[in-house]
Amino acid sequence: MHVNGTAVAAVPLGAGVVKRTTRLADGRELIYYDDPDTTLGPDRAVDTRMLDPRPETAQMRQDVLTGDWISVAAARQNRAFLPPAELDPLAPQTPANPSEIPDRYDVAVFENRSPSFGPALAEPSGDAQDGAPAASNPPRGLDDLAALGVGRVRTGVGRCEVVCFSPDTQGSFGTQSVTRARTVIEAWADRTAALGALPGVEQVFPFENRGEAIGVTLGHPHGQIYAYPYVTPRTQRTLDAVDHTAPDLFGRILEFERADERVVLAGEHWTAFVPFAARWPLEVHLLPHRHVADFAETSAAERDELAPLYLRLLRGVDALYDTPTPYIAAWHQAPVHVGRDTVRLHLELTSPRRAADKLKYLAGSEAAMGAWIADIPPETAAERLREAIAGVIL
Repeated sequence: MHVNGTAVAAVPLGAGVVKRTTRLADGRELIYYDDPDTTLGPDRAVDTRMLDPRPETAQMRQDVLTGDWISVAAARQNRAFLPPAELDPLAPQTPANPSEIPDRYDVAVFENRSPSFGPALAEPSGDAQDGAPAASNPPRGLDDLAALGVGRVRTGVGRCEVVCFSPDTQGSFGTQSVTRARTVIEAWADRTAALGALPGVEQVFPFENRGEAIGVTLGHPHGQIYAYPYVTPRTQRTLDAVDHTAPDLFGRILEFERADERVVLAGEHWTAFVPFAARWPLEVHLLPHRHVADFAETSAAERDELAPLYLRLLRGVDALYDTPTPYIAAWHQAPVHVGRDTVRLHLELTSPRRAADKLKYLAGSEAAMGAWIADIPPETAAERLREAIAGVIL
């Protein structure tokens, strides 16, 4: 048994994964997800650090020209920036490294110390949750968020979580074993359901940023989950597209792409392809064959297949060049309260890498006007990626 340790109640999930929930010293939630073949026992060390109070919840300000809500989260300026491995804040705590996770783990999820949204939630009473500041001016529903006006502000309620794929200090999702990948997928599904049930949350977004060229500040293998208090601008455009075409738009897209040479990887339940109108030099979408709104709706068979298939895709991306490729792996999910019968869970994996030693930078046309110019034909990109994936051995 650990010094200052305690047994944490176990909740069995799918695929033999076990969930254990506890709290950090400042009240933030910490969830351990143990692999089915874990060597860890039921005890977990207690976080005994003396921590500063949690930051105030950020204010959101509306850009009246676009309707976008901008979170002003000044506390994020203090987050860790490329620390040495011995001071990795996502590694298990040691006497020399008072990190965020007090014990050994397989997969760990915890509330971000410097969040863009939260820690306040949109409780009707406005009372603080778990010691967090009160949500004094939270959004008043989707109609309130859609209204336009000069100088509109709201409290940025919600939650931001960090998902640690491994206790290792270096790596990414693609460097994990199939078993570990399956544990992370189970964690994504569990957190999607839990976060979507929080007051004021309108959309849940799991993602992984990989590589310093993307802006990653920690080399530790990890991702994040944002629980937004609004429907994101990108998803709003998707909802508009569905309204202007057909409710089964994602099914039509999948049928169109599966009939073309841009498919790079396919299984019984999932297909990965370079999209017809790819923006980035490297861009791959991955869709389930049946309609599911989010990870929480996926079946055990779909999760089982996704683990090795996703690993093959990521390792194929890395096989394109002699060095690891920076990317953003964005898992788009349907909003919590709208579009659940039409917006399908899907991955959009994008990278600015256009050659071994070249990156695509967003300059005037793309950054200022949103008018994209593609550098590489999607069919060419798909052919290269298929060849790279063919050589991947798990």
